[in-house]
Amino acid sequence: MRSCALEVKHLESWYGESHILHGVDFSVNDGEVVTLLGRNGAGRTTILKTILGLTSKRVGSVRVYGEEAIAMPTYKIARLGVGYCPEERGIFASLSAEENLLLLPEVSVGGMGLDEIYEMFPNLYERRNSPGTRLSGGEQQMLAMARILRTGAKLLLLDEITEGLAPVIVEKLGEVVSSLRNKGFTIVLVEQNFRFAAPLADRHYVVEHGRVVEVVAKSELANKAGLLNEYLGV
Repeated sequence: MRSCALEVKHLESWYGESHILHGVDFSVNDGEVVTLLGRNGAGRTTILKTILGLTSKRVGSVRVYGEEAIAMPTYKIARLGVGYCPEERGIFASLSAEENLLLLPEVSVGGMGLDEIYEMFPNLYERRNSPGTRLSGGEQQMLAMARILRTGAKLLLLDEITEGLAPVIVEKLGEVVSSLRNKGFTIVLVEQNFRFAAPLADRHYVVEHGRVVEVVAKSELANKAGLLNEYLGV
């Protein structure tokens, strides 16, 4: 039986006076890949930010590897082994690709070395001396993902990693997610691209109006395709 890497219960969250999440429940076992699916504005990105304590207020329960994190500051949650790849990527434009990789502190033992990173992302090795501003969108996305692998984080929260990228880059990122899963990482994907997410995930949580309204296992995808179409408009 796999242990639980992330367990979210009755999670509510606010930005200022705006009540965004209304009792979110989901869990991810160690070594699993799950997705948070839904339309724009459903609350998927807010779920990731709330897990990390990046909203103005949150209540409920967030257990990371068995530790209750709902009252922890963000830096302590990161030290539990959580890595976050935000949609905006957060690349330091004035630093080279390699300097960006070397910048983050180690939050846990077992972070990937540069050689391992470059083996997984050959493009970054070729562009290692290029400043962040000179990298393509796909290269920036690879760098944002590679950077959190250096920290030793084992639970990865990845927000819209395929958005706006060419199909060849999307395919490469799919290979990377599969490789990370095989290495024992646990991954939560917020994703609009269902064709990308479908073959990668053990389970899909459909989010609507700040709640999880449907859970679809990989084995149920064919039978629940119509239901997913209704929720996602795909």
